[in-house]
Amino acid sequence: MSAWFDGWRRVLAARAIVAGVYAATLLTALPLALTMRGLIEADLGRSAMADRAADGVNYDWWQEFTARATGIGTTLTPSVIGFAATLDNVSSLLDGQRENVAVMAALATYLLVWTFLSGGILDRYARQRPVRAHGFFAASGVFFWRFLRLGLVAGLVYGFLFTYVHGWLFDDLYERMTRDLAVEREAFAWRAGLYLVFAGLLAVATTVFDYARIRTVVEDRRSAIGSLLAALGFIGRHPGRVAGLYLLNALAFLVVMAVWAGVAPGAGGAGLSAWLGFVGSQCFVVARLLVKLQFLASQTALFQRLLAHAGYTAAPAHVWPESPAAESLRT
Repeated sequence: MSAWFDGWRRVLAARAIVAGVYAATLLTALPLALTMRGLIEADLGRSAMADRAADGVNYDWWQEFTARATGIGTTLTPSVIGFAATLDNVSSLLDGQRENVAVMAALATYLLVWTFLSGGILDRYARQRPVRAHGFFAASGVFFWRFLRLGLVAGLVYGFLFTYVHGWLFDDLYERMTRDLAVEREAFAWRAGLYLVFAGLLAVATTVFDYARIRTVVEDRRSAIGSLLAALGFIGRHPGRVAGLYLLNALAFLVVMAVWAGVAPGAGGAGLSAWLGFVGSQCFVVARLLVKLQFLASQTALFQRLLAHAGYTAAPAHVWPESPAAESLRT
């Protein structure tokens, strides 16, 4: 519990990181948003249909637009509105669905930017003192190539999970378990249970790679395999504390999701209501990023507490100021 609170303290003490990560997220999504805006504007033009669409949701036009659209335009479905977009993202992740090529390109760009920034983020959280822009980006550059090698290993692991484990769980095991069931509710329960199993496997993999990055930064490790083995060793020695911290952070994420489900804007509306919906959605993005950063900060705090890496977090050593006599001695 103390590491969880310590993580929040570190996140709030480095507010510039929150602003920077939000800016990176916004800039990554902006080209897709501008492209979609151009497609809608070109389709509507100055027609009467455009006026009706501006006043609210024009479902007939929406259906026609989706039927004619290609590329990123095909993603403009009712699931992009409010909390439905969040549920659609979670469903796509757990079902292993492939995204649109443009969306995949934006996601790859974001992951590359996140890989670069995460070195500086972890370094700042571990040091617990301001490092300024030059220190932050210097750490990001130092650890970028090491994290990139870790990312390649992570890609292989996640690829195995989504290609083989996901197929075995939902294509083979689920079919065998529900073949003779007559009640749809029982089939849903089996599928929900398999979703939990698969989500648990993803959580374990994510936790291992998180601690591998933390050990890379705090202990200045250069080997991706060495960092992974060290992360597995740390988790194996402290499974209860690692799992407890993960559950606390997951609970915080679920709270954010629950609040968003209650206040997420629906379809329709223009003018002020549209801007309020936009502001609300951006507040949700910030809250989600805060929880994501809290994962890293609290995990860093837990690792440093349990392995006595306090020296890395210590502020610069205090140096007693020289007396005026020292100046005369130099001359």
